[in-house]
Amino acid sequence: MAEITREAKHHRLGVNAYATATFFIALGGNAFRNLLGLQGYVALVVVVFGIGIALFIKQRPERFRWYRLPAPLTLFLLFAALSILWSQYRLESLLGVTAQLITTAVAVILALLLTWQETLSTLASAFRYLLGLSIVFELFVSLFIREPLLPWWIEAPEGKTPNLLYWSRDLLFEGGPIQGLLGSSTLLGFAALLGLIVFVIQLRAGTVRPFAGWFWVIVALATLVLTRPATALIAGGVVVVSLFFALWARRAKADHRMPMYFIGAALLAACGTLAIVFRDSFFGIFGKSGSLTGRTETWQKVIDLGSEHPTVGWGWVSYWAPWVEPFKSLDVQGGIPVMHAHNAWLDVWFQLGFIGLALFGLLVFVTTWRVWFRAVDQPRRGPGAPLPYATSALWPFLIMMAMLVQSLTESRMIVESGWLLLVLFTVKTRFDYEVPSSQDDQKRIPWRDTPIPRG
Repeated sequence: MAEITREAKHHRLGVNAYATATFFIALGGNAFRNLLGLQGYVALVVVVFGIGIALFIKQRPERFRWYRLPAPLTLFLLFAALSILWSQYRLESLLGVTAQLITTAVAVILALLLTWQETLSTLASAFRYLLGLSIVFELFVSLFIREPLLPWWIEAPEGKTPNLLYWSRDLLFEGGPIQGLLGSSTLLGFAALLGLIVFVIQLRAGTVRPFAGWFWVIVALATLVLTRPATALIAGGVVVVSLFFALWARRAKADHRMPMYFIGAALLAACGTLAIVFRDSFFGIFGKSGSLTGRTETWQKVIDLGSEHPTVGWGWVSYWAPWVEPFKSLDVQGGIPVMHAHNAWLDVWFQLGFIGLALFGLLVFVTTWRVWFRAVDQPRRGPGAPLPYATSALWPFLIMMAMLVQSLTESRMIVESGWLLLVLFTVKTRFDYEVPSSQDDQKRIPWRDTPIPRG
């Protein structure tokens, strides 16, 4: 029995180590491309995918069936794959669909191998590595290199180097905005926001030591201050409001929540209208122009081009391929070809038309619906009185709300970590719908001592 227990511990240790590394690589895609180059990054992704398949085969989750995957996810992926047939850039579409399927498979593997608590702890570990190493990286650049740093495989162009090319702009001692390992203050700031969500949840649920919990909360807040991205700051406000409504829903009975839904919808409509009508003043608060740093120009170009194939789109590609038309001449910002539409919804419509947009919208709606009710439904274990609410039930909903805000100005929800988290939430809420109670948070034992779930 002792030998079986040790084997179980080692197995969980391996699964959790794999999950932490996978989350870190997905969240830090830009960092690994800057460090290894594109070919090295692709090789790393293939290795991660192969290890995941091996773990999945060894574990063989009994509750998994391919035909039980959420229908919106399956339909969206099938339509993306079918778009290769009418794509205007078939080779690139083949590569894009392959990348999408690999990311989806890894997300499914994580959803089925990890418990909800393990998902939270490994994701938090990945954020700690990403934010901590980003601060160390910026400190190294400012102390020893003392000038803006390009990725090693990029040669400085003639004339002025575009800021978007720099891995670090050596701005730590000037108060930022720093770019960290990701080479982007926008992406690093949003990662800090997501990290702040999971760190606060862990601290409030009591699953981490207070000193460590507060330390990483401070690191996440410091990173937000040093990056100051408008998207993350606005998303942070939405997360706070979403948390208020979730706590309100917990206090209200299930059949008395309708007024709350009406108030939420009215508030959303009012804020959206004011942000559009007074966008110059609104975004000026965050140091941005009404054009959202040129995003509105990109959107108009995408709309003009997408209108040529509005029903089925130009063909799926996820990240744009700037070496082929129409992306080659579509848009350039700061001397660098634009790699996406800076709006996930517009990007899906451009690539898959109204049909793909409807399927994507259904996928996002179903996922948001499920994580919402997981956050606000009172946990039960059979007949009898309901159990106390758990803090840890809130984090998927809060992260989903932040991602929805980001999807309006970035296309990250359809690539890399954004797609990974979206699929993970979609699949895990489909197969593992048990709502935790506060007792589950308080009695949680270290994951190294958690036995393998059987059956």
